[in-house]
Amino acid sequence: MKIDRLIGILSVLLQEEKTTAPELAERFEVSRRTINRDIEDLCMAGIPIETTQGTGGGIRIMDGYRMDRTILTSKDMQMILAGLRSLDSVSGSSYYGQLMEKIQTGSSEFISGRDSILIDLSSWYRETLAPKIETIQDAIGFKKTIRFKYFSPGGDTEREIEPYYLIFKWTSWYVYGYCLLRKDFRMFKLNRMDSITHVASFEGDREVPMPDLSNKKVFPAKGRVKALFDPSMKWQLVEEYGTGSFTEREDGSLLFEHEYADDEGLLAWMLSCRDKVTVLEPEQIREKLFKITSEIAKRYHKQGEETYGIH
Repeated sequence: MKIDRLIGILSVLLQEEKTTAPELAERFEVSRRTINRDIEDLCMAGIPIETTQGTGGGIRIMDGYRMDRTILTSKDMQMILAGLRSLDSVSGSSYYGQLMEKIQTGSSEFISGRDSILIDLSSWYRETLAPKIETIQDAIGFKKTIRFKYFSPGGDTEREIEPYYLIFKWTSWYVYGYCLLRKDFRMFKLNRMDSITHVASFEGDREVPMPDLSNKKVFPAKGRVKALFDPSMKWQLVEEYGTGSFTEREDGSLLFEHEYADDEGLLAWMLSCRDKVTVLEPEQIREKLFKITSEIAKRYHKQGEETYGIH
């Protein structure tokens, strides 16, 4: 976009003593003629740009016109760049990379030290995630509703929403918007969305509440689980729930107590721990685990009989 290029040219001129039209044309991948028009536009906007011809000539901003870069410290700039890199990790375009280039141009003496924060927001789904994010960003920017197929524990549905926010939370990406099916604001997980398309323009005059992303709101506690873990599972309990989630008994076993939001999530986690955990409470979770594991045992025993003749 032209405005991005104008900002980029201005950034170069603010950071460097002098440059040339061919250098700018190569940097921004446009013709020299386009650069000359951009310089004229910047002059018309009140930027005092001076151009000189011949050997040693070039383009520069006249003395006395400088941005006071002391407003931002080296640490400030590193934090800005860390944020841009994190967005670039899930971007399907070169926008954030170009923006970082604009900021970094000619400012190596200002941004001191090595990068100390590296954030990668991508996932195993990066190839499919980046196009989704870009499509939703465009829809938010152009005020377009989006239609998509959504897969959830309750079944598959077709949804159409007015998108308002892209959210990264709980290690996943979500879109928050007004669902035309439910007539209310909802949050949808991008990994569960498929076939996202723009549909129609919307006014955008709806009063949009900020999404409440607190764990208590999104994952309200259904009950409290008490379980006994093998000592080898200590690292996992610390990683997922912290050192205060369990007490170590004399025999080395770990007595775990914590609130849980739904049965399915708790059952899946307990089953992933294999034989390293015994649920003590609540009783209904113990019963469901017994039923699930009994069905699994029957299935494998039946397959063993059919395949290997085991009796």
